[in-house]
Amino acid sequence: DLEIRGAGELLGEEQSGQIEGIGFSLYMELLEQAVTSMKAGKELQLESKFHGAEVSLRLPAIIPDDYLPDVHTRLILYKRIANAKDDAALKELQVEMIDRFGMLPDPVKNLFRQTAIKLQAQHLGIAKIDAGSLGGTIEFGADTNVDPLSIVQMVQQAPQIYRLEGATKLRFNVQSDDAEALLANVEQLLKTLEKSAQGK
Repeated sequence: DLEIRGAGELLGEEQSGQIEGIGFSLYMELLEQAVTSMKAGKELQLESKFHGAEVSLRLPAIIPDDYLPDVHTRLILYKRIANAKDDAALKELQVEMIDRFGMLPDPVKNLFRQTAIKLQAQHLGIAKIDAGSLGGTIEFGADTNVDPLSIVQMVQQAPQIYRLEGATKLRFNVQSDDAEALLANVEQLLKTLEKSAQGK
């Protein structure tokens, strides 16, 4: 019924804006909760809290329908990617998709790297990453592994790049000219924060 009503576009190019706007993982959690509620005949409770880090990088991170036309298969793969527990699991999925459907287009590569960023953020106790071409913010959770002193030192050593906004949010001003630069900049920042977590 959903496919007849237009779910064929749900995971295709025309919905990439919605995924970019709220982050792939949150998008998938919202979708899963909506489907579960509909099957149970319940009203949607979209205001409920979601677990894990939220990552919004404002770049195409989808499985395009011209790469994988079958809606059902795309949905299954989205779910498997979202549920991957570590980088090894993500790499296995990449190999499988290449074997089945051919070389990964850029939006799919972005999807895997953004998911890896989410896993790393969760590991560090980061609640949210919101970034774009001019920089962004990292919001730390109450149980973060990152040493607060190291964050203060980052701000002191490079105030033109880093700035604290309140007690839990770090703003970074780093220009990214394209998707590759944005992903690389966020990955590098997480590596820097990982070092401080290891040093605690």
